[in-house]
Amino acid sequence: AEKHAGVSCVTASMDDIQFEEAARVGQIITIRTKVNRAFQTSMEVGIKVTVQDVLTNAEKIVSVAYATYVAKPVGAAKFKLKPVQLLSTEDHLEHSLAIERRRIRLGYVQVFQKLMQESNKEGDFYACEEKDALSTEHTHVQSTELVLPPHANHHGNTFGGQIMAWMQTVASISASRLCRSHAILKSVNMFKFWGPSFVGDRLVFNAIVNNTFHNSVEVGVRVEAYNCEEWIKAQPRHINSAFLIFSAVDDKGELLTLPRVKP
Repeated sequence: AEKHAGVSCVTASMDDIQFEEAARVGQIITIRTKVNRAFQTSMEVGIKVTVQDVLTNAEKIVSVAYATYVAKPVGAAKFKLKPVQLLSTEDHLEHSLAIERRRIRLGYVQVFQKLMQESNKEGDFYACEEKDALSTEHTHVQSTELVLPPHANHHGNTFGGQIMAWMQTVASISASRLCRSHAILKSVNMFKFWGPSFVGDRLVFNAIVNNTFHNSVEVGVRVEAYNCEEWIKAQPRHINSAFLIFSAVDDKGELLTLPRVKP
């Protein structure tokens, strides 16, 4: 992103990330990235992750993801980006698909906000009537992390990948409390940065199971940041939320059927 813009850039959001393959110790991971399209003030960066087994030389796709970056603002004015130079047929295809992904992404947010508004109406609530439904209360997990210099990027902001790693940890614990087995991450949905955090901030992660879907479970994670003054006054900054989807397997590698839950 910074190579294209020529200035410092920050991550605005990640499209839904699907994990197709697990990468294990001793395998070689290759990460390829390129700017697919630049809009007025934001750009889409495509990310392809593959894993290679050194013994068989076989290469498999771990994940294909799309990140939205913006130029780090200097003052009040937004930085306008130059168009992407298209060199190959693949470049032209990704350039065309990028505008569609952006349209879907923006529409997705609007639909979600509408659903939230409708569900928050007085007297509108969900109740699971199934006799054997489990309460999600015991799946609540909270963790606090202190942002240290190794956790920050070259701008002094907390590295987005570090936040995602911490989110996955608390979400995995939350999911495993319901599954009673090792939870396997399948996807990360609606991962958006609402604001930055910095070295010295305390980040509080809250995770809880939202619902189960036969062989998968959704865990919601909310991240709040505090500096020293905000910590004392209990005035958090909501910097990130995401929904993580997990599955679980038994000793034979078969997918476990998960119980219905009572929120």
